[in-house]
Amino acid sequence: MTTASGSKKRGGLFQELRNPERRLAYYMVLPALLIILAVAVYPIGVSVYLSLFDARINNVGEFVGLQNYVDMFGNNDFRDGLTNTLIFTVVSVFIEFVIGLAIALAINRAFKGRGLVRAAVLVPWAFPTVISAVMWRLMFQDQVGIINYAATSLGVISQPILSDQTLLLIAAIVVDVWKTTPFMALLLLAGLQTIPADVYEAARVDGANVFQRFFRITLPLLKGTILVAVLFRTLDSYRVFDLFFVMGQRELESLSTFVYKSVRVSQILFSVGNAAAVFTFVTAFLIALFFIYGLGMQTSTEDS
Repeated sequence: MTTASGSKKRGGLFQELRNPERRLAYYMVLPALLIILAVAVYPIGVSVYLSLFDARINNVGEFVGLQNYVDMFGNNDFRDGLTNTLIFTVVSVFIEFVIGLAIALAINRAFKGRGLVRAAVLVPWAFPTVISAVMWRLMFQDQVGIINYAATSLGVISQPILSDQTLLLIAAIVVDVWKTTPFMALLLLAGLQTIPADVYEAARVDGANVFQRFFRITLPLLKGTILVAVLFRTLDSYRVFDLFFVMGQRELESLSTFVYKSVRVSQILFSVGNAAAVFTFVTAFLIALFFIYGLGMQTSTEDS
């Protein structure tokens, strides 16, 4: 059965290539595929290759197999970066989804000045990440920062925010939530506007209350959009670099900052940094596969 289906697929491909119009379409797509191979697949392949050698910037070195990966997991900075990245990704994406969905539901309703409110909501997202990090770092500083002063006065903290790793990570999550929640809300709002108003009207006629309409109509019909939005934000948070690098002043480690410091700054950890880069790529790819196949994003998108 599998062989027959595989032969059918191969036969379909060859049949398409016999069609002049289909063959022309493949020829037109071919340059884009070659560019992708040149700018994406080739660098990844080089990184994988170098991660298997005792490499330096100026020479490849001897083959060491998976030893670089063993050394990578034994590195304290890498483990800290991995832990911080996972915590940052899970917490920030969850908070952004909850707040973003609430904002999307609010601005999806008809009210006076809705256009102005929608534009105002997007203002934090318009700020470059580096500018946001610098601005918030000033507010978190122990001498002139209003947030640090307020938290200290209320007894919430007993030491400066920027001098404690845990508080610094929480601060980074707060900044990321402030900046990227509008992006989440925008994606969810686009999904909400594809839901026909007649469905809600029919539910009201049948006596469904607000919670029933939300859990039985809005969430099921919004599933594909939710998965796409959460996937985008998860992958974006997982590769966080500029926020940690600028606001943490190189004191807050992530996977991306570890790769940068290992490959670009430290020649001693060049091969370990390549292994970390490959690890980051592979795990991000697995996260995408989990969303597409594990959570049924492909089926949800096709249904919608």
